[in-house]
Amino acid sequence: MNLAARYEIIDAHKFPRSGAFVFAPNHYSEIDPVVMGVVAWKLGRLPRFLAKASVFKIPVIGWVLTRSGQIPVQRGGSVRGSEPVKAAQRLVQKGQIVVVYPEGSLTRDPDLWPMRGKTGAVRIALEQGIPIVPAAHWGTQHLMERYSKKISLFPRKTIRVKIGDPLDLAQFRGRSLDTATLNEATAVVMVAITALLEDLRGEKAPAKRWNPSEHNQKETGRFEA
Repeated sequence: MNLAARYEIIDAHKFPRSGAFVFAPNHYSEIDPVVMGVVAWKLGRLPRFLAKASVFKIPVIGWVLTRSGQIPVQRGGSVRGSEPVKAAQRLVQKGQIVVVYPEGSLTRDPDLWPMRGKTGAVRIALEQGIPIVPAAHWGTQHLMERYSKKISLFPRKTIRVKIGDPLDLAQFRGRSLDTATLNEATAVVMVAITALLEDLRGEKAPAKRWNPSEHNQKETGRFEA
C-alpha cells in the first residue's frame, strides 16, 4: 500500500493515541478498509473492523480475521449472535479501536458523497460509553474505483485523509437507545464526516443526503442492480 499510494493525513493530532473509540470514515471503494487500516497503523493504532460474516467462512482468510479480533456482521445489518456486543466490550476493556463505516455499504451517491447512515457505529459508542472519531478520505477512488476488482498501482496515487474532532455524543447519553435516538445521533456523525470530505474536496455536498430507498436501490450489493 505504501508503494501504491502516499498518504497526506490532516489533523493527525486529533486521532487518539490511546483508549477505546469508534473510528468512522466515509466509504466509497472496496479497498477503503485497507486504506484506513494503513492510516490507523501509521497513527500508531492497530484497528479492528466490522466485517461481513460471509468473509469469515473463507479458508485461511476467515481464520486470520478471527485471530486478529475482527468482528463478524451479517449482510443487511443484523449481527451474528452477540459477538459484536461482546467484541465491543473487549475493545473497551483493552482500550482498542474499532473501525465502523456508518453508511453500512459503499455510498450510492453518484458523486461519491456520503449517503444516509446506519446506526451501528453510534450504538457501539453509546452502549460502551466511548467517543466516535469521524474521518474522511479522498483519492482512494483512483486506486480502486467503486465496485472495481482492479487496483491501479501506477502512477503512485495520493490519498488525502482528514481526522475530525472526537464526538462524545454526550447529549444522547442516558436516553433510551430507541430508533429515534440512534438515528438522531447517526445524523450528527454523518454531518461531521461530510464536512470533513467537503474540506478535502473543496466543494459543497448536496443539501440532501442520498438515501437508497428513495431511489429504489438495494441496501446491499452493487447499486446499479
